[in-house]
Amino acid sequence: MPQNVEKAIDLLTENGYKAYAVGGCVRDSLLGLSPDDWDIATSATPAQTEEVFRNYRVIETGIKHGTVTVIIDKAPLEITTFRVDGQYKDFRHPESVSFTAEISEDLGRRDFTVNALAYNHQEGIIDCFRGKEDLKNRLIRCVGEPDERFNEDALRILRALRFASVLGFDIEKNTAESILRNKHLLKSIAAERIQKELVKLLCGKNTEDVLLKYSSVIFTVINELEPLYNLKQINKYHIYNAWEHTVHSVSSVQPTPKLRMTMLLHDIGKAKCATTDEKGISHFYGHPKVSEEMADKILHSLKFPNKFIESVLILIKNHDAWVYNNPQKLNRWLYQIGEENLRDLLEVMRADILAQSPKFNNRLELIDECIKKIDEIISSQECIKLSDLTVNGNDLLDFGITNGKEIGQALEFLLNEVMDKKIRNEKELLLGHLKNFKK
Repeated sequence: MPQNVEKAIDLLTENGYKAYAVGGCVRDSLLGLSPDDWDIATSATPAQTEEVFRNYRVIETGIKHGTVTVIIDKAPLEITTFRVDGQYKDFRHPESVSFTAEISEDLGRRDFTVNALAYNHQEGIIDCFRGKEDLKNRLIRCVGEPDERFNEDALRILRALRFASVLGFDIEKNTAESILRNKHLLKSIAAERIQKELVKLLCGKNTEDVLLKYSSVIFTVINELEPLYNLKQINKYHIYNAWEHTVHSVSSVQPTPKLRMTMLLHDIGKAKCATTDEKGISHFYGHPKVSEEMADKILHSLKFPNKFIESVLILIKNHDAWVYNNPQKLNRWLYQIGEENLRDLLEVMRADILAQSPKFNNRLELIDECIKKIDEIISSQECIKLSDLTVNGNDLLDFGITNGKEIGQALEFLLNEVMDKKIRNEKELLLGHLKNFKK
């Protein structure tokens, strides 16, 4: 444990109280992972905790639920009194909280056995619900009755999937059945909470297995995905139906929120665009634009940040553009969507290819060539944006173009001419070339 955690537990113990590190930090430590944060549970009431740490800065962050934050060695530590939750009526918050002196009762209110673990140096690991055994067997299992746990806080349904995805665990049979039985409860959960768990789930190492096994749960969260489930893709490029292709593409791209969310939604408009020709071949003309429009609404409804949404929509809109077939135009793509988005777009295309028929995997080599070409363009400082031109708006004013709109059009004209290698990026040459600019 970090020194400040040990110090806090020791101080509480020296003052006659029980204290333990609890929850995810114990789970991750047993798995050989580095916990992101450490939480402490104690038999001391909030007032008693504040007295123990009277020589430290104490913040009453969640005093109603027994939590105070203590600053030790310049780091915040959340310390919460052992508690038992009352009845839940909104699928999230208990109506009341009562304090208890027993760690076993506190652990009994937690979501999953692997999170219902406590530890201190004196007593070792406190494991009242076979959490260590489930860790060893790589299982996510509810503490107590699954239906009760999910009715207390329906977000636990997504949390179970998230832990299964991130840790690579299976979900215990009774817990899995309860998830499918209670998935409708997710409709009562705030969009921001759904968003955070969904992103973590998508970025897990076991996301493919979870998305395939628990498709109906994902469709409860984003119901626009459900039409992909049985949508056949009968053409030479595809070996999976639309949902299977989507899932494979998600797991084939780098595990960043932006790329994983892009792949989840990149083909969401296919069902609306599906046609079959006289030979029985499937077509999805116009689906990138429809997918972009649908994704825009979904991402806003899930309260993603505007900048995140903007980037994802650029990737979805252009995912079928086959940029890699024309590396000579990469400088134009760099100008239109920027370097970061272009590099991401190529990774989106790579994942899309990996989720199609392997007969066409030769396209992956073209993507690698494009990435090398982008590296060359950037390293050679080629002119790829208006600010790279050796002329600016003031130069064009001096030249005699006084209309603001025409100045913008003229600069764009010159940039395109430079990118097409029709003229060098030299001031005098550019000004002389303006005779070819048509207003």
